[in-house]
Amino acid sequence: MAHASNTRHHTTTAIGPDRTTSTVGQVSATRPVEPINTSRTTEPIDTKPTDTKPANTKPTCTDANTSANTEPTHATDQTNPQNPEQPTPSRTHSNTGNLTHGPLIPAMLRFSIPYLITCFLQSCYELVDLLIVGRFNGADSVSAVSTGSQMTHLVTVTIVGLTTGVTVTISHAIGARRMDKVQRQIGQSIRLFTLVAIIATIILATCADPLLRLLATPPEAFSQAHDYVTICFLGTPFIVAYNVISAIFRGFGDSRHPMYFVALAGLLNVGLDLAFIGGAHMQAAGAALATVISQAFSVAAALAYLKNANTGIRLRATDLTYDWAGTRQILTIGTPIALQELCIQVSFIVITAIANGRGLEISASVGIVEKIISFLFLVPSAMLSTVSVVAGQNAGARQHSRSKTALRYGITMCVAYGAIMCVASQIWGADIVRIFSPDDETVVRYGAQYLSSYSFDCILAGVHFCFSGFFSAYGKSMYTFAHNIISVLAVRIPGAYIASLLWPDNLFPMGCAAPLGSLLSILICAALYYWRFSKRHPVAFAA
Repeated sequence: MAHASNTRHHTTTAIGPDRTTSTVGQVSATRPVEPINTSRTTEPIDTKPTDTKPANTKPTCTDANTSANTEPTHATDQTNPQNPEQPTPSRTHSNTGNLTHGPLIPAMLRFSIPYLITCFLQSCYELVDLLIVGRFNGADSVSAVSTGSQMTHLVTVTIVGLTTGVTVTISHAIGARRMDKVQRQIGQSIRLFTLVAIIATIILATCADPLLRLLATPPEAFSQAHDYVTICFLGTPFIVAYNVISAIFRGFGDSRHPMYFVALAGLLNVGLDLAFIGGAHMQAAGAALATVISQAFSVAAALAYLKNANTGIRLRATDLTYDWAGTRQILTIGTPIALQELCIQVSFIVITAIANGRGLEISASVGIVEKIISFLFLVPSAMLSTVSVVAGQNAGARQHSRSKTALRYGITMCVAYGAIMCVASQIWGADIVRIFSPDDETVVRYGAQYLSSYSFDCILAGVHFCFSGFFSAYGKSMYTFAHNIISVLAVRIPGAYIASLLWPDNLFPMGCAAPLGSLLSILICAALYYWRFSKRHPVAFAA
């Protein structure tokens, strides 16, 4: 939830903040840049001339502390010097998401809190389907929805990862005040993800049954699971469309409107669940149909807003023409994150399978704790997206010290939050697990053991989450992919498996695998940050 600093060149696809100066929302801005060791820079620098027309210039400091006190002068009726035919965006929309000036902590909170609420509502989305199905149907329907939702969740997080490329490239263009580039990237996003939606729908709908067999779906639930995933997979275009639109909003620094759309869709989903499952007795198929209709509604609401709101974006036919440079920018950033999310979700399934082999009580305990942790991790996930967008906009504005400050603030907030959650888990772990299993003390005991050790990951994971957001903002998504995959393959999965063999009657050692994996990720991230982004290596911001 929600991620480059390669120098722009007209004939290459390197991603990064522009050296050109333009005036979107201010009369003129001449941005000094940090010293760069050009002898180590291997890519050409964009030499596109800036507007030399006399104007009232107002230098903007690139330091995070002084930039907070520097306010640009706004002009709402001028034309865009990058594209004289296109007016600059109105003050109403463009300034509400501008994260390149003003105090950082309030700006980060304004962005992260709506994003956090959005993630929470999306998590409740799946729970509502399961609760209502369980209220009106038997175990076969519950198993069908539970199994099917795992598959649809995999699809969703992969798409969200891929759309990160949209958010980052747009945030760069916003920070550089290149509205022509914003429109261009939106056009390329529409082209790219239309193709993704078509291909994904065909493949998923065709492979529904093999995937269900791969997950060892119980025979009693197979028919309903087939109906559920088939309907959901046919609604893949709506999943893609919503996440692309949300990525565009986040690139503008706007996390509020996606929250509104999800909230409206969630309310509609509850009503349709009751009508289709409780009233029409459609079982798992009714839950899937309610989900797809709700997603379609959220897309329609978002499109209606974009059409009627004064966003300053007016797509032209030329923006929709094929541009491999813009498309590759999106894919270069988004593909590693999509693969990372896919691999992480697969690792969770593998760890669940390890727990399933240790007996019913342990399986139930691990399942409950994993659900608790998924909610506790909503805050670090929101901060990952926040750091990514804030750093992305400031990378585009060449305010790299402000980007680094956002990283430090994000890590500090995540560690403080994680420490509170960890202490709470040590004190009230058994009581928290008992909420989900009030009648089975064995499950409570195992769950408390697992949560007691796993909860330390609330502190550590937030640190490498923030690093991941920062790396993605500077086009280093492969760093994010690398440290996560190394952590999963070297520590998390083997650690959980070894712990299950050495301590078969205690889940505390198995829960240690997650924080140890995060510790490895932090060490890798710290080394990469020092290597590429420390003051000793300023060339990283242009490479």
